[in-house]
Amino acid sequence: MSRFWSATARELQPYVPGEQPKLPDLVKLNTNENPYGPSPRVLAAIREETGDRLRLYPDPDSTRLREAVAAYFGDIAPAQVFVGNGSDEVLAHAFLALLKHERPILFPDITYSFYPVYCRLYGIDYRTVPLDESFKLHVSDYSAPNGGIILPNPNAPTGRALPLADIGALLQANADSVVVVDEAYIDFGGESAVGLVNRHPNLLVVQTLSKSRSLAGLRVGFAVGHVELIEGLRRVKDSFNSYPLDRLAIAGATAAIEDREWFERTRQAVIRSRTALTGDLESLGFEVLPSAANFIFARHPRHDAAELALALRQRGIIVRHFRQPRIEQFLRITVGTDEQCAALIAALREIISA
Repeated sequence: MSRFWSATARELQPYVPGEQPKLPDLVKLNTNENPYGPSPRVLAAIREETGDRLRLYPDPDSTRLREAVAAYFGDIAPAQVFVGNGSDEVLAHAFLALLKHERPILFPDITYSFYPVYCRLYGIDYRTVPLDESFKLHVSDYSAPNGGIILPNPNAPTGRALPLADIGALLQANADSVVVVDEAYIDFGGESAVGLVNRHPNLLVVQTLSKSRSLAGLRVGFAVGHVELIEGLRRVKDSFNSYPLDRLAIAGATAAIEDREWFERTRQAVIRSRTALTGDLESLGFEVLPSAANFIFARHPRHDAAELALALRQRGIIVRHFRQPRIEQFLRITVGTDEQCAALIAALREIISA
């Protein structure tokens, strides 16, 4: 520990991202990346932007991208859209701009592990709300006085989704608090809450282009909400980094939002593979939670999850194992290509039979 660190740096417990190993011929099913590449229109837009204009700063407001997002959803104005360097940055700004109050914020006990990191970074008090025994979230559990609520839908790492009616009930029951719905995986089976934004001024919906639009390497996320919420995010952004998205990211992300045909084709391919993978895992004796995401959360009643993960790694297949209470016997498995899923099932069959 460096003697030059601030007290804040010494006390931080940073988020640990999924492993990005450099091994060749790896079946990588640990970080929920899309197995299919981005739209060809994205690559063409990025190439077109790689010219003399790179000497110029990008648009600090990312106007083209915000307009594309607004047009995609309809009934949303560009002024209701905020964009940032991945949804993680958008979420970080939301914690500081909208969730830092005297009362504690609420989020599930099993959820995206960046949430408590943001709270510690910004000095935000929080309380976790337990999921039930089947890892379902009940909105009635969020009735305590709070400084805000944040939850992923579908939840991560469980993959379970809340119906839109539950989100509406949560918003009505907490009309005096901001409710942030983190929809990183919504396009793989859930129903987005963006349609509720104009009825609920306390709702902020956050999405990413990393998953369903295959742009994890470009780092683009956005939020949709009432203009007052968006203005709060903008104030934090302009006090931190006026240019969070570069010219290539703005061009590529705009093309990705506009190419609806590619988006629909690839997300449906992932959904079909998820269904098949779920059936194959269940045939091997796994318990698989219902998933509306591009990953599966599963455990085997007779095999330790850590040992399964190690045995898969020895066969060149990487999945995510969380050493965390309540879920230490689960594996989170990204839905890959059909060939990758087949390799995973073949390896598990061999491990279990041995």
